Amino acid sequence: MQTFMKKNRGLVAALQVLLLASACQTEKEDESVKVDTGPKVEKITAAPDFVVEHLYSPSENKEGSWVAMTFDDKGRMIVSDQFGALYRIELPELGMDTLAAKPQRLAFPGDEWKDDTTQTKVGMGYAQGLLWAFNSLYVMVNHRGDTTFERSSGLYRLKDNDNDDQFDEITLLKSFEGDGEHGPHSIILGPDGQSIYLVCGNHTDVPKMDSYLLPSNWDEDNIFQSIKDPRGHATDRMAPGGWIAKTDSLGKHWQLVAAGFRNTFDIAFNDDDELFAYDSDMEWDFGMPWYRPTRLLHVTKGAEFGWRTGNSKWATYYPDNLPSLLNIGQGSPTNLVFAGNAKFPDKYRNSLLAFDWSFGIIYAVQLEQEGATYRASAEEFLSGAPLPLTDGEIGPDGALYFLTGGRKLDSDLYRVYYKDHNNVKDKLNRGDNLSEEMAIRRQLESYYEHPADSNVVNEVWPYLNHDDRHVRYAATVALMHQPIKLWGKKVFRERNIRTVTHATVAMAKTGHPALQSVMLRKLMTVDINRISKENKIDLLRAFELVLYRMGEPEPEIGQRLIGYFANAYPTTDNALNREFSKLLIQLRAPYAIERTLSLLESAKDDSTTLEPILTSSSDLIMRNPQYGLDIANTLAKTPPAQQIYYATALSKATEGWTPELYERYFKWFYGAFGYKGGNSFIGFLDAARKLALENVPKAQFAHYNTISGDSLLAESGKALFENVEPPKGPGRNWKIEDALKSVEEDKGKRNFERGKELFVAIRCASCHTMRGEGGAIGPDLTQLGTRFSVRDMLEAIIDPNIVISDQYESKVLVLNDGSSVMGRLVSEDENVYSVSQNPYAPQVLKEIPKRDVREVRVSKVSIMPPGTLNVLNEEELKDLMAYLMAGGNEDSPTYKGK
Repeated sequence: MQTFMKKNRGLVAALQVLLLASACQTEKEDESVKVDTGPKVEKITAAPDFVVEHLYSPSENKEGSWVAMTFDDKGRMIVSDQFGALYRIELPELGMDTLAAKPQRLAFPGDEWKDDTTQTKVGMGYAQGLLWAFNSLYVMVNHRGDTTFERSSGLYRLKDNDNDDQFDEITLLKSFEGDGEHGPHSIILGPDGQSIYLVCGNHTDVPKMDSYLLPSNWDEDNIFQSIKDPRGHATDRMAPGGWIAKTDSLGKHWQLVAAGFRNTFDIAFNDDDELFAYDSDMEWDFGMPWYRPTRLLHVTKGAEFGWRTGNSKWATYYPDNLPSLLNIGQGSPTNLVFAGNAKFPDKYRNSLLAFDWSFGIIYAVQLEQEGATYRASAEEFLSGAPLPLTDGEIGPDGALYFLTGGRKLDSDLYRVYYKDHNNVKDKLNRGDNLSEEMAIRRQLESYYEHPADSNVVNEVWPYLNHDDRHVRYAATVALMHQPIKLWGKKVFRERNIRTVTHATVAMAKTGHPALQSVMLRKLMTVDINRISKENKIDLLRAFELVLYRMGEPEPEIGQRLIGYFANAYPTTDNALNREFSKLLIQLRAPYAIERTLSLLESAKDDSTTLEPILTSSSDLIMRNPQYGLDIANTLAKTPPAQQIYYATALSKATEGWTPELYERYFKWFYGAFGYKGGNSFIGFLDAARKLALENVPKAQFAHYNTISGDSLLAESGKALFENVEPPKGPGRNWKIEDALKSVEEDKGKRNFERGKELFVAIRCASCHTMRGEGGAIGPDLTQLGTRFSVRDMLEAIIDPNIVISDQYESKVLVLNDGSSVMGRLVSEDENVYSVSQNPYAPQVLKEIPKRDVREVRVSKVSIMPPGTLNVLNEEELKDLMAYLMAGGNEDSPTYKGK
């Protein structure tokens, strides 16, 4: 039977379609509901009592990969291909899972089509943000103008002036310098109904604004040893990173709202008219002390979130930036929507829905006011593997519509609705129920645009000492908006510790360097050994900003500072020790090196500086093979983040070294190269090592270079040395038929050694054994060539999800709350399922009580990543396939020529 199905896939597929159509038709006649039960829906898990429908596949209809959507005033959906046209769609009623009519491609001057499916010239498209408002379509173009599409990144307004249902006027409201995945992104309507908010990634320059809620005097503001990403990412992108702006319907007045993001794709307002963003992580930093997970942010007016390039990102506890509302974990955020208009139960209707592209999860985030901000809790609302989520909106019918695709991946349109949606009551207006602290924060924010006024200073001043961090932050920003001449003297008369600290933070960013000595003297009046941890953190940050912004202190002041800190360092707290270490190394304190090196050697616990995250990294491994195995590799031997921080800080130290201290320090690097981190881990570590080597005596350079692990590193310094040559490429997107033709028509003699190298270079050997060598995650491949044809092999490699052996399949455990856990079901007893989630550490098991599980099903996704062969050129493909067919045996007939 299995052989029949494999050889007659087309016939089987046709029969399945006929049977499915018949079943759906019967169901429609019986219940007036048509539900898609095909594979595109079967792979999706949703919260209980929600229905998921697959509506359309643009990629199957050669309409691109859709990444943005909005609804017009007639309830129609407008979408954009990431690299092509705009389309308009008439949506079916709830329960009807297919479109009544094919999406209409919107026509614009300049459009050219080759065969009605291939667009060669684009008049308008390439949008990563769409908004219908003010009887117009606003389009956020993300593109560098070229011969295919002449328009470049910017916000455009499209109008239909002659009421023929086609846009006939295109107006550029503002152009932006930036494009690509970190370029201009989403646009949304403000809660006042009169303004437009937009968000841009950190590769988009901040254009000149008419006003700034966040003062525009930003800088890097970090005296930590600066190392930019060794692999070259964002090395020329400086403060303030990604940003959010506000404008009017005509794009006449522009205001910067907030900044310091990495690469936020989308933003949303809740019922309190508060703004939120879902910011991305830098996955290459995983395992490093400056790594920040994807996170949900409460974007208050004038907010700064501290993204800086390389290892210079601000700690989230710094008083001059705001913390995350919720750390979600690894992933690729693409969409954020508030479900207030959905016909959902109140729990979900009052949620922010956060989309993760990499791992195919929609999180439902519930918010509860807490002081001047919120307390957030979250759960998995919907997930699928693979499910590369792009954009989503609540439709006029109260359902959630969402897209998958991006990066030219297969694209689909889905709809999710609540089964009992007809009985969901209208939402009550919440009214003005702000907390006292939130009301205070908003009053302080209103002063950001107030003209110079000593009365404003007097209003703001007491709140520098407020117990709520968001209130203190708002007061500090309000102070920076006022001329320093109105409040400078108050700082030096002030006696309250928190007030002095926050006022000094404001003064460091706005004052003249001539004030430095008196500012440092004022800060040193605080007894640092008798204040709380939070106050110490803020005080140390104030010292850092004064030194960074105003330069080296006078020698006498510098010596006083060294003495002032002498009895305070080290502490038992990791965060405090980080801040002390970089300050004391900057000041060249004679005791800094020995004390910091002792901390480096003894630091074993990173928990005090690790913030809690919603989604454990191990839970993500099997949701996406392409990214999951990298996570698995890192988790198998995670680097000690606190030690890496100290090692990097010490690479800046120039005075106080002895031969014995150098020996201890450089030998640490040798051992540290054995840890696994993100793609930039080795490069960051080696950069710190090389910076430190610049300070050693020339006669000792060779010795310290050797003992610090130079021989372990590849020539680039970005990876460990391997005795294999990587693929030369150029690669190509190998399809089964093309690859089969290349291999079967080859008449030459293949290179055994090159095939063996490539087996290691493209990571086959990480998971598979060949003649007793390699990993044991996947099947042994030694007998592959005697059991399978070349086509079978290529199908298994190029599309590993076609057939998954039950020996290596993963299970999806659907929990009662709608969330899911993926992994290999290793064992079970009467009460518990034991699941292995990390193929590189299979002995680590997650135990899940059976009472929490409502369903166990087989995952449709192979742990083997697709596209493995796409880095190879044709000759390399032939050599690798020969090696596989030969079972790693150089004497195989495969190498005797054809």
